[in-house]
Amino acid sequence: MLFATGAGGDPERYRPLLEDLAADGCQVIAPHFERFAAREPTTAELLARPAGLIEALHRWASDDADVVVVGHSIGGWAGLCLAGATPRGRDGGPLDVPREPRVGRLVLYAPAAGWFAAPDALDGVTAPMLVFAGETDTITPVEQAVRLTGAPTRVDLRVVPGAGHFSFMHAPPPGTVENEGFDQARFLTDLAQATREFALAP
Repeated sequence: MLFATGAGGDPERYRPLLEDLAADGCQVIAPHFERFAAREPTTAELLARPAGLIEALHRWASDDADVVVVGHSIGGWAGLCLAGATPRGRDGGPLDVPREPRVGRLVLYAPAAGWFAAPDALDGVTAPMLVFAGETDTITPVEQAVRLTGAPTRVDLRVVPGAGHFSFMHAPPPGTVENEGFDQARFLTDLAQATREFALAP
């Protein structure tokens, strides 16, 4: 299981989830990345994410490993790139992104899917997807996740009532406040279970 963090780049913020997945016998590879320096990352910063994931995979996983990518936010973007999606840059042209043919499934939390608006952007994605979107997410709104249902593969999209962009993190950024009535602890438990079931399904 290859885990791709959000913009902050620190997998420690998701440690309970990663430990839960590892306890089920999954080999979890969760590389650390440099935090994006600005709100709008450069193309080089973006491309460093999927490239770093492949590097970690080659370093720690066997060559014949079945790979499930789990990604939050920009980590979801990176996972989609590895699985065959083609994002567009600021100039509208396609970005030449790294690919990883071993990716067999994707689990995406609040994915940054705005880069995949072109009609053919998802044509290369054949890996089944389990996609979660936060109902109140203003960073990667639900509409971005809905876009992924146009991929030529099975897409299970689940919109989480009351969840925001950082609800998927056990240690969200300082100052983050959950919506009143949203049970984050219960949600994270359910999220881990759903991720395991999807990742380990025959």
